[in-house]
Amino acid sequence: MKETTGRFKAATAVEGAGAGGLEEARKALAAARARRGAELDRWLAGLLEATGAAREVALVAVGSHSRGELTPGGDLDLVLVHRGRPDIAQIADRIWYPVWDRGLRLDHSVRTVREARKVAGSDIKAAMGLLGARLLAGDQDLADQLRAVVLTDWRAQARRRLAELAELTRRRWADRGELAFLLEGDLKEAKGGLRDVYTMQAAAATWAVPGPGERVRAAHDLLLDVRHALHETTGRAGDRLHLQEQDAVAHLLGLPDGAALLRVIVAAARTVSYAADNLWRHVDRFCADRPRGIRVARPGGRVERRPVGDGAVEHEGEAVLARGADLTDPVLPLRVAAAAAQAGLPLAPATAEQLAAKVPPLPVPWPAEARDALVSLLGAGPAAIPVWEALDQAGVIVRELPEWEQVRNRPQRNPVHRFTVDRHLVETAAGAAAMTRDVARPDLLLVGALLHDIGKGRPGDHSRTGAALARTMAARMGFCDTDADVLETVVLHHLLLPDTATRRDLDDPVTIQTVAQKVSAVPGRGRQVLEILAALAVADAQATGPAAWGAWKARLIEELVRRVDACLAGGAPPRNGLDPTPEQLALARHDGAAVRIAGSRVTVAVPDRPGLLWRTAGVLALHRLVVRTARVFASAGAGTAVLDFTAVPEYGTPPDPAALEADLRRMLAGRLDVAGLLERRAAAVRRRPGAPVPPPRVTIVEDASDTATVVEVRAHDRPGLLWRIGQAIGACGLQVDKARVDTLGAEAVDVFYVVDAQGRPLREPAALSALREKVLAALR
Repeated sequence: MKETTGRFKAATAVEGAGAGGLEEARKALAAARARRGAELDRWLAGLLEATGAAREVALVAVGSHSRGELTPGGDLDLVLVHRGRPDIAQIADRIWYPVWDRGLRLDHSVRTVREARKVAGSDIKAAMGLLGARLLAGDQDLADQLRAVVLTDWRAQARRRLAELAELTRRRWADRGELAFLLEGDLKEAKGGLRDVYTMQAAAATWAVPGPGERVRAAHDLLLDVRHALHETTGRAGDRLHLQEQDAVAHLLGLPDGAALLRVIVAAARTVSYAADNLWRHVDRFCADRPRGIRVARPGGRVERRPVGDGAVEHEGEAVLARGADLTDPVLPLRVAAAAAQAGLPLAPATAEQLAAKVPPLPVPWPAEARDALVSLLGAGPAAIPVWEALDQAGVIVRELPEWEQVRNRPQRNPVHRFTVDRHLVETAAGAAAMTRDVARPDLLLVGALLHDIGKGRPGDHSRTGAALARTMAARMGFCDTDADVLETVVLHHLLLPDTATRRDLDDPVTIQTVAQKVSAVPGRGRQVLEILAALAVADAQATGPAAWGAWKARLIEELVRRVDACLAGGAPPRNGLDPTPEQLALARHDGAAVRIAGSRVTVAVPDRPGLLWRTAGVLALHRLVVRTARVFASAGAGTAVLDFTAVPEYGTPPDPAALEADLRRMLAGRLDVAGLLERRAAAVRRRPGAPVPPPRVTIVEDASDTATVVEVRAHDRPGLLWRIGQAIGACGLQVDKARVDTLGAEAVDVFYVVDAQGRPLREPAALSALREKVLAALR
């Protein structure tokens, strides 16, 4: 816990602000609250003593005074508890009137224990206050009796009270917004504010869920100090921190300005919000569970742990580490995070902390598996956001991407922006996931979206600064030089399309030529850069806020892209890369069927036959292998086809190579019922919704080949995907002549060169349409 608290303190450090100034100011404010609280305790006790009834009644404090957190603008909340005295009204007046005369704001009530219990049973806010009742003066037994009966009822009715509290909390969030992303947030009532900590404490009092941890308590204390400084500065009781008050409040706290203050508040509010989201998720599960919170165990008494990816399992609605997860594998955090997001599951906080504390950092450059896992995580869309937040709260993001520290928790003091810089970047990447079907390289789109504003908070133009940072980060992630060039260009020009479309004459040829020249900075990749920028423009604007996007702007950008694309259309298309290597040609000369397995590489050379690709992919799926890449080289020599796969386990360890080779040979000999085995396996798998994904897309690429029909398939990757596609192609009486299959993150980008039984491409529109519909049906 000391380590996590250290991370919180580090997050609250702001450039230009002396840590000593902030800490000294906070100590002074805490001391002032303590002095004022002690003075009020003594004075109120004296008021009760003066009535002569101190032995028969109890004066208790609830709310902020009970907790020792009374700020200058806070209310006194007092309850006078008695056993049925007929003169209790007169006793109460002798306490309340002096309080009012002193100018203090007072919320008061007079109750017997029975009356207080009844009120608490019907009023959840009253119940929450009485849970923390503190005796100021009078009968200790009476105060203890009050607190005991309220607490007993609270625990006995935990399911009902927690459901009420969850509804109340979420209604408040919807009404007040999220403190971390508001320029003028309510320090108490907004999501991530002080009220959330109090409700979490009340929820924990049921014993059904854990209470706030050390990091949340540290965040609470900071927000309380900011609230105290606000009341001290303005002389008012309000809790909304207006822009015009932020500099003064910052100076009282020893911070240089309002921007530094907002960054401190963001860090604290996000810590509270993250903890609150996790706690209320546990509450939802508890309330939906069987009476008394009984969990249904599997045979043997163990709660079900369902695999969701390599190193990750689903446990009670969260993604957690599998028992056999290799904590020495530096790729594990990203792999587990990607599996969680793709399954639509939150990452358990304890798992995130364990990954941060025990798994070594990634080497530089990253292995391809790490880059692929990052793309898969981002490609999960909105489901990636809470998983990213879990990694960020645990310190994993800044460890692997040090440049992230500069944008982390950085507010954007512009009402157009809804989010801090770092959250805006993640929101943009999540939005871009819906457009991965529109670009040739979804991995570059997603990473470009994540990095497009990485230069903010540094001197100079953030686009130029960010482009240099993106180049460095891309190299660290292991992208090749030309891909890194593309990312650098995308970040440099991420505002090019919206700025040009809304500020320049699109009918002027110079406008189009200028944009075409800028997107062509990477030779041969101009159209690729253009389509990434087009998708990024939409995702960036939508993540910024409603005022940043509209139909008018969309039409202008679409028209600009169309004209620039036409200008670029004269460029030479890239090679298909479907020629076999010398090693593959040598294997093709092997007599009969040859199978080679080396780690994740599976190569098969066999006399060519219909359906070879998808049947081989089906065998790999039977062995729980996910195909990441596939190359089919038909007629590589003497009628022999060479299939080259890269395949990784869905989870756990790789299959036995000998068993895999034996099944491949059985399949080639026609002695393995691949279809039947796959159907039985699919029927045994329990499905869950997972993260929402864009619909699949099947495109017949015209004029791409004179000898075959080219079918491009864009779909969310899943076990057996290649089997389904190939089976659909075979059902149309067609065979795959050549193929290139790639998985970028969680996105399958597959290209098939298909021919009919006579080895000719399809020409009839009806046949092409039927092929497209058949493949689409197999993907649904």
